Amino acid sequence: MTVIAFVVALSVLIVVHEFGHYWVARRCNVKVLRFSVGFGKPVWSKTIGRDATQWVIAAIPLGGYVKMLDEREGEVGRHELHRAFNRKPVWQRFAIVAAGPAANFLAAIVLYWVLFVHGIPGLIPVLAEPAAGSMAARAGFVAGETVLDVDGAAVRSWQDFRWIMLQRALDRQTVSVGLKTEQGTPVTRALRLDELAPRDVEGDVLGALGFSRMRLVLPPVIGELTGSGSAARAGLQAGDRVLAIDGQPVETWDLLVTSVRAAPGRTLQFRVKRGDVEIQSLAVTPDPIDEGEVKFGRIGASPRMDPAAMKRMIADVSYGPVESVAKAAVKTWETAIFSLRMLGKMIVGDVSLKNLSGPITIADYAGQSAQNGWISYLLFLGLISISLGVLNLLPIPLLDGGHLMYYSVEILTGKPVSEKVMEVGQQIGMALLFALMAFALYNDIIRLIGS
Repeated sequence: MTVIAFVVALSVLIVVHEFGHYWVARRCNVKVLRFSVGFGKPVWSKTIGRDATQWVIAAIPLGGYVKMLDEREGEVGRHELHRAFNRKPVWQRFAIVAAGPAANFLAAIVLYWVLFVHGIPGLIPVLAEPAAGSMAARAGFVAGETVLDVDGAAVRSWQDFRWIMLQRALDRQTVSVGLKTEQGTPVTRALRLDELAPRDVEGDVLGALGFSRMRLVLPPVIGELTGSGSAARAGLQAGDRVLAIDGQPVETWDLLVTSVRAAPGRTLQFRVKRGDVEIQSLAVTPDPIDEGEVKFGRIGASPRMDPAAMKRMIADVSYGPVESVAKAAVKTWETAIFSLRMLGKMIVGDVSLKNLSGPITIADYAGQSAQNGWISYLLFLGLISISLGVLNLLPIPLLDGGHLMYYSVEILTGKPVSEKVMEVGQQIGMALLFALMAFALYNDIIRLIGS
């Protein structure tokens, strides 16, 4: 599932990106010689059209390219000089190069539009009691309040609340949070964010502020089991009610989770009721799970959910077809700007470079999102499409942004950048990209070892 989800995601987004270059090049009457998805040896190719464009699927699916007729890359016949990329006006070359990232942003807008029209399930942002001494507690937030807006930006789900606060956290300023009390009274509270540390922005911002959502109190009844989990291996079954663990009564699912997480690799004695029969004891050994420097236990079981109670906790965030266009465009813009700001924070040292992710982490997220359903997978595709667009716009030679930088200089000075400057730029760009990829892959490996 992970491999398939990763290959599909990457292939789709590469095709979108390269088709942006291809489509605008054709509109500018530039001859396209090859459209390749992937690098390396072709595993499939077909020649199509009056220009005999070669469409290729190559062996390494970590990129792609559109090869255009260009005097700098080979001899061009006199009858085709007018169709060579290098002979086109600078504004056309600029448009052709910019079309790739633009296609990725447009794809994200389309994906988000589909999701907003369909509706995205989200948890209603009802607050639990803030952690004692936390910034939220000092600001006066209390359990049972529902978040309505942050600085005027509407909050319709817990996910909205997290996203908006994450953006505001980068500024470390005071925000105004609009709420509704349990009695329905509107209130506004000011929350200072200047006490947040850089590591708080990198992790759970809401948790660092002291926020947690009001959780549904669930009975300790097993709903589903994973086939390879320690609960299934020990003989637990769906419908079992856990009465006690190691002699300590268990009245809620949260208590069960707390006991399991605290015992990685240690055998626990579960007293279970199955139907009308009480089973005296089952020995369950939680599987040890490493998450960074933290180790916790997991048995591979989920609780039985009450559909009516869950419905009261979930909001279906959706908009009309026209409104969704604006919402999708704003979401794409905010995500792109946030990515750039995070990158800037990494460069100046305010945010750790450990946040860079490479192909292994992206593949992992692709598999997880695909297993969570098509809505989660489309959200993942939208995020990666934006990331691909932002990455390609960075002013690094070899990337689209590097070429746009050269064309911008040409527009300002009236003459193209010299071949020598471009050659040096390519060497610098190659070194920067290699270092970036190596560091991202190093982070991936560290995460993989840690998990």
